[in-house]
Amino acid sequence: MSRLALLVGINRYESDAFENLSCCEADATAMGEMLARHAGDTKGGEGPRNYATRVLTGDGGTRISAELLRSEIDRLMNHGMGDGQSLFYFSGHGLANDKGGYLVTQDATAENPGYPMQDLLDAANRSGNTSVVIILDCCHSGQIGNITDGEGFNEVSIGPNVTVLAASGASQKSAEGWEHSVFTGLLLEALDGGASDVRGEVSAAALYAYLEQSLGPWDQRPVYKSYARRLEAIRRAAPAVADEVLARLPKWFASPGDAYAMDPSYERTSDEADPEHIEVFDHFKELRNAHLLQTDQYEDLYYTALNSGAVSLTPQGRLFWKRAKRDDF
Repeated sequence: MSRLALLVGINRYESDAFENLSCCEADATAMGEMLARHAGDTKGGEGPRNYATRVLTGDGGTRISAELLRSEIDRLMNHGMGDGQSLFYFSGHGLANDKGGYLVTQDATAENPGYPMQDLLDAANRSGNTSVVIILDCCHSGQIGNITDGEGFNEVSIGPNVTVLAASGASQKSAEGWEHSVFTGLLLEALDGGASDVRGEVSAAALYAYLEQSLGPWDQRPVYKSYARRLEAIRRAAPAVADEVLARLPKWFASPGDAYAMDPSYERTSDEADPEHIEVFDHFKELRNAHLLQTDQYEDLYYTALNSGAVSLTPQGRLFWKRAKRDDF
């Protein structure tokens, strides 16, 4: 299955109707670098390939016109022939008027603001790909997908397998930062592990949760719209617990509600220490730190082992037990 990501950043605009911006191209470049690979096993190391990325910036030698953006988006959305995953990211000006929302391109004018957000969503809806993620870091980006008849009737036109993450509401502006915009700066932190689950997977829903909790009630409010049938990982950060450890949960616990009895042979400082049991102890420590396992009588695993206490799975641990039972890992 192919995974392609198109990332667009525009700082400079030709028309005086739109002021130049400062960090949009850096936003697109940094997002491209982050999405190109998953996290490595060691801190700072490169992991396996993720998306095949294409970064377009206004100062990169390419004039990002509405026509070019349309061509690039159509190319992105049509590449998978129904069996691909696509991600589109835009950082630049956004505009909303009585005709809808627009991604403002370099050739935009007040009369022709650029590429319609609805055209972007239409291209995503008809792509047939197994997953399409649209991330918009621009003013009024929450306008995408909104359809109104002008008399109070509103609906959202999101197709199957399509997810939209927008920096701000339909009538809101998005804030620039120092090196990156506020929204993209948080996105980069979330993709680097801030929004990862136990397995290190970062989904679009997890990104939204991270953003929503990071921004206060007086800040711009991110918008999440989705008709996804499953939560696909956008990136994998370092896992809290390796899959091979999660897969062993049914071996240690015959049922998700069972307790596992320990004894001094599980503690390496004990005279009764058993190498196999010490390995189990170390894995239990990982599971406890990830909030999947709890001690039943004593606060610490050390005292649980020395005093022949027991451990059990937390509610989240019981979920991963069920997933291991059906061979998810």
